[in-house]
Amino acid sequence: MVIQLNTDHNITGSEKFKSALEGQITDGLKRFSEHITRLEVHLADENGHKRGLPDKRCIIEARIEGRPALAVTNHGNTHEHAVSGAVDKLKSSLDKVLGRLKDH
Repeated sequence: MVIQLNTDHNITGSEKFKSALEGQITDGLKRFSEHITRLEVHLADENGHKRGLPDKRCIIEARIEGRPALAVTNHGNTHEHAVSGAVDKLKSSLDKVLGRLKDH
């Protein structure tokens, strides 16, 4: 499973920041890793320098073998919360899609 992490111009993430988020995503989706070929993660700070909650957005697009891509979006107070919520939503979507494949 390849993870491509994209950030907007309002986020200056270090390698430690990116590595921590990739670890969080990998751990959360490890039971689906054999089905996912690539993940595109888009992080944004919608308000930029202004205060406001929840203004962190995470979009995860999952490429699954032989299936159309799945995309989920989540907002949070921090990037970690936004990613965590998006991973939870993606797990739910993957359960539904892959469950249907097993039923047929």
